[in-house]
Amino acid sequence: MVLGGLAIAAAALALFASVDLSRAAAWTFDVLGVGFVALLAALVFATAFCVVRVHECDDDRDLRDHWFAVGTQAANGVATLALTYTLFGISLGIGSLAGQGLTPETVEGVIRNLTASFSLAFMTTVIGLPLSALLRAALVVVHGRRCLAMRERREP
Repeated sequence: MVLGGLAIAAAALALFASVDLSRAAAWTFDVLGVGFVALLAALVFATAFCVVRVHECDDDRDLRDHWFAVGTQAANGVATLALTYTLFGISLGIGSLAGQGLTPETVEGVIRNLTASFSLAFMTTVIGLPLSALLRAALVVVHGRRCLAMRERREP
């Protein structure tokens, strides 16, 4: 599900927005870093797995609620990861200021390093928080539909 969605999104970007996927991937790893991308992918995969498990649980309410809770925690982990990397990027930027002397000759380099760190900080938030909200929404919708379907089967 996740890989299929990613493939469709990549194809749509390449087709409609003329985005070079190799350049987009390079930008992603340059700005966000391998660590963030790997952790984000793991949490998104875990949430998608839980959505599928919630959808497959027909009559076992406890099992469905278990997978819903696990998926909710994974989706919340995406938001936590985004905010953690935001603070990390800001800390890197501030730390780079503390270690350098600010003279007219060094201002350009200091600002370049500062903006790179802040780019990491804010892009993780811009990506992580909406993604977390979408994952939670998917879980809630699937869980709600399964609960409703189960209730309708019990009532004549």
